[in-house]
Amino acid sequence: MTGAVEGSWLVRGKDGRLTAYARCPDGLLRWTETRPGGPDWSGPDLFPVAGLTRLTVAQGADTYVHFLGRRERRGADGTVRVDVVHAIQYQSGRPVTEWRSLGNPHREPDKAARLGAPTGAVDAKGTVHVFVRNAGGGLMMRREGKGGGWEPWTDLRGSDLRDGLTAAVTSTGHVEVFAPTADALAHWIQPEPGAVPQRSHDMRPGPLPGSVTAVETAPGRLTCFWTDASGSGLLSHRRGSWLVTLGGTPSDGANAVLRTTVDGYDCTVIAHRGTAGGILFGVCGTEAESSGMWWTDAGGNAAGAPALAHDGYGRVVVAAFGPDGALRLARQAPEPGLVLMDWVRV
Repeated sequence: MTGAVEGSWLVRGKDGRLTAYARCPDGLLRWTETRPGGPDWSGPDLFPVAGLTRLTVAQGADTYVHFLGRRERRGADGTVRVDVVHAIQYQSGRPVTEWRSLGNPHREPDKAARLGAPTGAVDAKGTVHVFVRNAGGGLMMRREGKGGGWEPWTDLRGSDLRDGLTAAVTSTGHVEVFAPTADALAHWIQPEPGAVPQRSHDMRPGPLPGSVTAVETAPGRLTCFWTDASGSGLLSHRRGSWLVTLGGTPSDGANAVLRTTVDGYDCTVIAHRGTAGGILFGVCGTEAESSGMWWTDAGGNAAGAPALAHDGYGRVVVAAFGPDGALRLARQAPEPGLVLMDWVRV
């Protein structure tokens, strides 16, 4: 049975082929298009890693895919040892590197066991940034240093953080981090590329943990989307603008977001699993959320959160795993507007 993967679990490689990822009890599963645009796929291929309890995917501008996992291993004395592990896939369909441990910011076993799930972002220089909630509810960062090594863990402070961290990178090279708390969405941003992220203003109301996502909607500017924990639907916000209520009926899963061109217009697409189990598809003008979002029921019967990507022909693709664990996807139809073709089981 497949398990959820956070981050962009449907990605396009340099050769134009799409790849989908999932977590299973034995490690990482991967499905790969046999040619750009499909329709045929290979897989699932299994990449073993024992004790993987959480997994997130991050892709850099170089199209390398980075895997960040939370791993639990039981020692001979019966204690559970928790660490963060990292692996890379350099090209579509190619092997994954060995899983290397990035350690744990806590030395004390009881605190180390309470470490949260990692998330990551890859900046314009290809530097991997790893963020994780510590045992005290604060934010920790570890990133690659010069020469291929890793810098020590850095305490970015904060308190009362929940799991469900999200990190994103702008075209100007700034890394931003979003973290849910009990009643707000906490935000960190680099004052300049390569700097240590600094705490910015919190956003309210607070998000449902795991629902936060962000996309660049103008050079250097991210728009953040999340599910309101109080049940009013999807919300959006960006610095310097008002909070916007977008509707929808999201369940407790993640929201997928993608910028695309529809009939010559710059649009933002949102997809999430609705409370009834189907996939809801929303479209609005980019940075024009206040003018309204058009929602449609894309059908399907998803067991987890969907993912969005462009295929090798530039078509929007929405993918989800069904209750049986099978990968299903629907592609944009060759007609005006943003209409999806029928769902296909991979």
